[in-house]
Amino acid sequence: MTERRALTIGGVALLGIVIGWVLFVGVPRWYTARATRTVAASPAPIAPPPPGRKIKAHLYYVADDGLRLTSVERDIAYGEGTLAQAREIVAAQIAPVAEPLVSAVPTGTRLRALFVSERGEAFVDLSREIVAAHPGGTVDELLTIYTIVNTLTVNLPAITSVQVLVDGKEVDTLAGHIDLRRPLAKNLTWVQ
Repeated sequence: MTERRALTIGGVALLGIVIGWVLFVGVPRWYTARATRTVAASPAPIAPPPPGRKIKAHLYYVADDGLRLTSVERDIAYGEGTLAQAREIVAAQIAPVAEPLVSAVPTGTRLRALFVSERGEAFVDLSREIVAAHPGGTVDELLTIYTIVNTLTVNLPAITSVQVLVDGKEVDTLAGHIDLRRPLAKNLTWVQ
């Protein structure tokens, strides 16, 4: 009887591992690959930065494997002071891109407002499209969030952390996985 029980427990454990792998690895890979094909099929051109003074900034896009971000150095408009430069950087980051680049930020997302506290915390208020058009999934949500967080914290040393707001309000999460109730610090774990 104990051998039969051990086999049953082993079978249930194996089934749990397979289901876990499908939910947390297989489905996000499939969905990301599908979303990447959809985005690549209809690329939007990158608008050249407006004439005037430029700076170089690191912007982040989805890597070829769909599981990490890759850094791309771009010329963007110069902004006088940390707040103005932060706005220019976020605007460049969420702008439509042409293939082979794939943005982790959903198409149609707009920057509504951006504030920086005396402690270096940036509050980035994005339009509701960041939630409504988000594909979902833990990995995709992480990539979206750390695209915004890392873009600001890497390019502007005066910004130490970033909190994402949606339509002027604090949100618990974008797609149900990552806690956004407080500012997040730079995390280059998600960058290849």
